[in-house]
Amino acid sequence: MEYPKISIITPTFNRPDFLEETIVSVLSQDYPNLEYIIIDGGSNHETLKIIEKYKTQLSYWVSEPDEGMYHAIQKGFEKSTGEVMAWLNSDDKYYPGALRIVGQIFSEIEQAEWIIGTPSLLNQDGDCVKIFPNTKWSKSRFWIGDFRWIQQESVFWRRSLWKKSGNTLDLAKSLAADFELWCRFFKIAKLHNVETTLGGFRSHGNQLSVSREEIYEKEVRESLKYIKPQKFEILRFILLKSLWWTKNSLVRLNLQVTNFIASVIFILIEKIHFYPSTIYFDFKNKIWRV
Repeated sequence: MEYPKISIITPTFNRPDFLEETIVSVLSQDYPNLEYIIIDGGSNHETLKIIEKYKTQLSYWVSEPDEGMYHAIQKGFEKSTGEVMAWLNSDDKYYPGALRIVGQIFSEIEQAEWIIGTPSLLNQDGDCVKIFPNTKWSKSRFWIGDFRWIQQESVFWRRSLWKKSGNTLDLAKSLAADFELWCRFFKIAKLHNVETTLGGFRSHGNQLSVSREEIYEKEVRESLKYIKPQKFEILRFILLKSLWWTKNSLVRLNLQVTNFIASVIFILIEKIHFYPSTIYFDFKNKIWRV
């Protein structure tokens, strides 16, 4: 098959401890149509030495002062030309074969405008230590306040969606520009879940979204303005919010009967969220299907 070009951006600044493993996880994919770009914020020699080691395999790289991580990512996207886009932070990594799966899905499933793999957690050594249940996401789920969290390193989207959504990250956001982008995407397209792991999030205790959680939460709340319900959605969204609040209240009571009722309400919530169908691999025909 003819694989679509995939553009991956890695922003980095003085992160030599995990950077090489991140780079190798991208280049070792052996994807036939890869555009890999690294944007460095003017790091010290140790980080630059790692980048220069792989520079002949990169489509583009630069090391110069910038205005933060999202500014670096935006600079990378402006240099990119791929039909499919994503970014991978310099402490996370892709699983073997991830990009071929992504390329096949976007080639075979026309209605998939953005996708997310099964979320997973890496320890500090880069080993996968946990795979989470494959959570389904929707615009209404975000709006009612149930939005924790879409794993950015497992998300890929078409350039056409990026253009329709403004062609930019919100550079006023210092920590939650990814979340703000998801809110804009939800205005236009549904997020399809893929029944496999694509990327892993490394937990090492130094993530800014953890150390500056209060600022992160504030930016998240500000971003939800993009997914206000349209007139025909208002009643459904209000019903969903009431059901979600009731379920959480019942669960906090921690009584057997209320937990049963909460489970019934949860099933009802699932039914009216309008989730897209999950993408799975059809072993008989050897293709990805919705």
